[in-house]
Amino acid sequence: MNTDPRPTLIAAAGQFYQLGWMVGTAGNLSARLPNGSFWITASGRHKGLLNMGDFIRIAPDGAVLEQPTPDVRPSAETSIHQVIYSLFPEAQACYHVHSIEANLVSRFTTGDSLPLPPLEMLKGFGVWEENPKVVMPVFANHLEVPRIADDIYERFQAVPPSINALLIRNHGVTVWASSPDGARNNLEIAEYIFRYMVAARNVGLEEPSEETH
Repeated sequence: MNTDPRPTLIAAAGQFYQLGWMVGTAGNLSARLPNGSFWITASGRHKGLLNMGDFIRIAPDGAVLEQPTPDVRPSAETSIHQVIYSLFPEAQACYHVHSIEANLVSRFTTGDSLPLPPLEMLKGFGVWEENPKVVMPVFANHLEVPRIADDIYERFQAVPPSINALLIRNHGVTVWASSPDGARNNLEIAEYIFRYMVAARNVGLEEPSEETH
């Protein structure tokens, strides 16, 4: 990524705001530069009205490299973006939003993973299997976000996820990809699946059991 990614992040945030995924100041988007640093949305900024001054550039170790003014603070979830970039060298963008559906489905399981329905849309995550059995990692929400980041690091270091997405219970979904466009694609796919899961539960739809022949 040789060009400044901030205009792309601004456009994505505007789209997600209109969809109700980043209402008010919720959520955060980042994109990594060739030197390993990354631009991330600043804390407390309205995601439907971002401009080039609403970002902070962060070093891989978390140090602030560029900020428009001293009072502009990094997003509270910066540590999660740091962990994703440290664990996955191919990741060049990381998007985190707070949609209603993401929070609802995070309560569909009490465990640390959420089984996803075998939908065609899973191909967007690179899952090309017949009747795939895919799960999305689920993490506990903590008031201190670095605790969430530590949990993500420990689990993914031991067992990498099968898809580039995770849920934080009652908080939101985070996705990552090798480009901002890829991250947007992953987010749209995840949110589609979440909407399907909520709708399926509302109409009492159950997955068919496997037939024996």
